[in-house]
Amino acid sequence: MDNSCITNGVCYSSLDISSRASAGTYSYGCIDNGFLIPVHCQELEGVHVTTCCKSHDFCNKDSQPTIYQAVTEEVTVSVDISHPSLTQQSVILISAAVSLVLLAGLAVIIGMILHQRNNKPKDRSTHQKESKDRSTHQRDALVPTNSQSTYCESSISHLSELNSGSGAGLPTLINRTIARQIQLGSIIGKGRFGEVWLGSWKGEQVAVKIFHSREEQSWFREAEIYQTVMLRHKNILGFIAADNKDNGTWTQLWLVTDYHVAGSLFDFLNVHTVNLECMMKLMTSIASGLSHLHMEILGTSGKPAIAHRDIKSKNILVQTDGSCCIADLGLAVKQTSSKNTVEDIPSTTRVGTRRYMAPEIIDETLDVRNFESFKQADIYSLGLVYWEIIRRYSCNGYEAEYQLPYFEMVLSDPTHEEMYEVVCVNKKRPSLPSLPDQGQTNHQILQALTGLIKECWCQLPAARLSVLRITKTLSKLNAHLLKDNSDE
Repeated sequence: MDNSCITNGVCYSSLDISSRASAGTYSYGCIDNGFLIPVHCQELEGVHVTTCCKSHDFCNKDSQPTIYQAVTEEVTVSVDISHPSLTQQSVILISAAVSLVLLAGLAVIIGMILHQRNNKPKDRSTHQKESKDRSTHQRDALVPTNSQSTYCESSISHLSELNSGSGAGLPTLINRTIARQIQLGSIIGKGRFGEVWLGSWKGEQVAVKIFHSREEQSWFREAEIYQTVMLRHKNILGFIAADNKDNGTWTQLWLVTDYHVAGSLFDFLNVHTVNLECMMKLMTSIASGLSHLHMEILGTSGKPAIAHRDIKSKNILVQTDGSCCIADLGLAVKQTSSKNTVEDIPSTTRVGTRRYMAPEIIDETLDVRNFESFKQADIYSLGLVYWEIIRRYSCNGYEAEYQLPYFEMVLSDPTHEEMYEVVCVNKKRPSLPSLPDQGQTNHQILQALTGLIKECWCQLPAARLSVLRITKTLSKLNAHLLKDNSDE
């Protein structure tokens, strides 16, 4: 082994333990400055180690790198590689922060684009298409899309807590789900619109009004009226939901409301007579409900005046406390805000039940441009309902069987011509019963009630009482009756 050489650079000794030799292979030599680079003395390739020196001649003579040195050097280099410098860490952190900022900016831009697209005005072709598909959009308009679970997990007794305070059903209800949650029982009523079923929802009874498919406009109109702001009132039937359901052959249009076991006033009077206190409660509650309908409430979230247009005993329900609530708003019309005009002028004025139609409706002289005309027609019908109630007054063995208005003048299903002859030409009204004398106070109250009924069905619409006047009169009579009973 020749350890000698002449150089002005460095001497080196190296150990290569990657060879097949058990102890490795040593080599010695010299490197001139002209060919020397730093890596020669720091080279590490696998398990190959090189050491350099230039302290004196033949300084590498006794230099023998060991396997221990090789392993130590390898570990040292490995540690250096696995821990990046502080500058590298800073670059990585800055890159991550920039990436997050870019992603957030992109999300904001996408959100703004979607918002503008949703609020973009519809073009003419879209508007024409919506007009053509009006029925479908009307159904969808009755289906609020927020907070399904809020309502569906609650009982009917908590409806007033869940609504917005407007009294118009429940803004928190997704109506499309309720039809699938109700189990229908038996039919409890029928009419021109369809049928009324007794249903069960979450253990509580509800009334389900199912419209014929051809009565879709009536279904939509009634649901829309029920959802009028601030309509909810104890003497107006409680509205729960509007829904539609496909039964396989046709689409059922549902209107879900509170259920009242006593049924309609018509049903109630057919089987029950009334004393003076009961009669006053029935009359007062009906007037209270109609007064709320007719009343316009001004304000940012006010309520328009509403005329019912089909007041009759079958459209009034009796509640468990003996009071009444008004139902069936399918023919109702609203007053245009701040004006005495009709918001949606009906195509025909001759609607409702012929027996209860006011003279101006029968002879088609009603002024459709004046909202007061519709309210006055309601008062005429109210007078006939009051006649049905007072006829069932019972005292000291006296009572009369239940009858419909004009029963002695027309048939059970009178034609328009028959009602025109009786009401408009002959100007007749139902005969008021001869009530028994039961004390001075009761007699005075009964006389006041008969006078009230006559003022309700006056031939001239302008001469009829307003519902507010009726309510005040009944309140005074009630106070008089309570005072007399307390004195006794």
